[in-house]
Amino acid sequence: MWLVKIYITLKKGLLDAQGKATQNALESLGFKEVEEVRIGKYIHIKMKGQNQQMVMQRVEEMGKKLLANPVIEDFAYEVEVLK
Repeated sequence: MWLVKIYITLKKGLLDAQGKATQNALESLGFKEVEEVRIGKYIHIKMKGQNQQMVMQRVEEMGKKLLANPVIEDFAYEVEVLK
């Protein structure tokens, strides 16, 4: 069994309106040290797979077919063995 942690964020250079609003709110609450906030999605998947390479291949397919829009989003992930 494998645990896959998927991170989806807007590509650099695209306006992250939700991130900007959160940054402004944090600054208004006194967190002046905050330089930038980017908000995205985190997806946690438990899945079966023969080996890590196979799992990574399937996760790449998931990202391309459903989970992320490659035009505006970056897709990254981590895979670890569940014991």
